[in-house]
Amino acid sequence: MTGESFIILMYVLVLASYLGFELINKVPPTLHTPLMSGSNAISGITIVGAIISGNVAGYASLSKWLGMIALILATINVVGGYAVTDRT
Repeated sequence: MTGESFIILMYVLVLASYLGFELINKVPPTLHTPLMSGSNAISGITIVGAIISGNVAGYASLSKWLGMIALILATINVVGGYAVTDRT
Protein backbone atom coordinates (compact mmCIF):
# COMPACT_ATOMS: atom_id res chain seq x y z
CA MET A 1 0.00 0.00 0.00
CA THR A 2 1.41 3.37 -0.94
CA GLY A 3 1.49 6.34 1.38
CA GLU A 4 -1.07 8.20 -0.69
CA SER A 5 -3.65 5.40 -0.59
CA PHE A 6 -3.09 5.01 3.16
CA ILE A 7 -3.82 8.71 3.70
CA ILE A 8 -6.99 8.44 1.62
CA LEU A 9 -8.13 5.39 3.60
CA MET A 10 -7.43 7.17 6.90
CA TYR A 11 -9.38 10.20 5.66
CA VAL A 12 -12.37 8.00 4.81
CA LEU A 13 -12.16 6.27 8.22
CA VAL A 14 -12.07 9.54 10.15
CA LEU A 15 -14.86 11.09 8.09
CA ALA A 16 -17.10 8.00 8.43
CA SER A 17 -16.45 7.84 12.18
CA TYR A 18 -17.34 11.50 12.64
CA LEU A 19 -20.49 11.29 10.50
CA GLY A 20 -21.61 8.10 12.25
CA PHE A 21 -21.11 9.69 15.67
CA GLU A 22 -23.07 12.79 14.69
CA LEU A 23 -25.85 10.73 13.13
CA ILE A 24 -26.30 8.51 16.19
CA ASN A 25 -26.35 11.52 18.52
CA LYS A 26 -29.20 13.07 16.52
CA VAL A 27 -31.46 10.01 16.80
CA PRO A 28 -34.24 10.40 19.41
CA PRO A 29 -34.30 7.79 22.20
CA THR A 30 -37.53 6.21 20.92
CA LEU A 31 -35.79 5.18 17.69
CA HIS A 32 -32.69 3.61 19.24
CA THR A 33 -34.22 0.11 19.48
CA PRO A 34 -35.24 -0.12 15.78
CA LEU A 35 -31.91 1.44 14.80
CA MET A 36 -30.03 -1.19 16.82
CA SER A 37 -32.01 -3.94 15.10
CA GLY A 38 -30.98 -2.49 11.76
CA SER A 39 -27.34 -2.38 12.80
CA ASN A 40 -27.57 -6.07 13.68
CA ALA A 41 -28.31 -6.80 10.03
CA ILE A 42 -25.24 -4.79 9.01
CA SER A 43 -23.15 -6.71 11.55
CA GLY A 44 -24.44 -9.92 10.03
CA ILE A 45 -23.00 -8.79 6.71
CA THR A 46 -19.74 -7.99 8.50
CA ILE A 47 -19.66 -11.53 9.90
CA VAL A 48 -20.02 -13.02 6.42
CA GLY A 49 -17.28 -10.74 5.06
CA ALA A 50 -14.96 -11.61 7.95
CA ILE A 51 -15.47 -15.33 7.36
CA ILE A 52 -14.69 -14.91 3.67
CA SER A 53 -11.62 -12.74 4.27
CA GLY A 54 -10.29 -15.08 6.94
CA ASN A 55 -10.70 -18.09 4.68
CA VAL A 56 -8.96 -16.74 1.56
CA ALA A 57 -5.72 -18.58 0.85
CA GLY A 58 -2.62 -16.77 -0.27
CA TYR A 59 -2.88 -13.68 1.90
CA ALA A 60 -0.62 -12.81 4.79
CA SER A 61 -1.52 -13.96 8.25
CA LEU A 62 -2.30 -10.35 9.24
CA SER A 63 -5.48 -10.38 7.15
CA LYS A 64 -6.53 -13.64 8.76
CA TRP A 65 -6.05 -12.18 12.25
CA LEU A 66 -7.92 -9.00 11.33
CA GLY A 67 -10.72 -11.12 9.86
CA MET A 68 -10.90 -13.10 13.09
CA ILE A 69 -11.02 -9.93 15.19
CA ALA A 70 -13.77 -8.52 12.95
CA LEU A 71 -15.68 -11.79 13.26
CA ILE A 72 -15.48 -11.75 17.06
CA LEU A 73 -16.47 -8.07 17.41
CA ALA A 74 -19.35 -8.34 14.94
CA THR A 75 -20.64 -11.46 16.69
CA ILE A 76 -20.55 -9.65 20.05
CA ASN A 77 -22.45 -6.77 18.46
CA VAL A 78 -25.14 -9.04 17.01
CA VAL A 79 -25.64 -11.04 20.20
CA GLY A 80 -25.63 -7.92 22.38
CA GLY A 81 -28.00 -6.10 20.06
CA TYR A 82 -30.51 -8.93 20.08
CA ALA A 83 -30.24 -9.18 23.86
CA VAL A 84 -30.87 -5.48 24.34
CA THR A 85 -33.75 -5.25 21.87
CA ASP A 86 -35.25 -8.47 23.31
CA ARG A 87 -35.72 -10.05 19.88
CA THR A 88 -35.95 -13.81 19.50
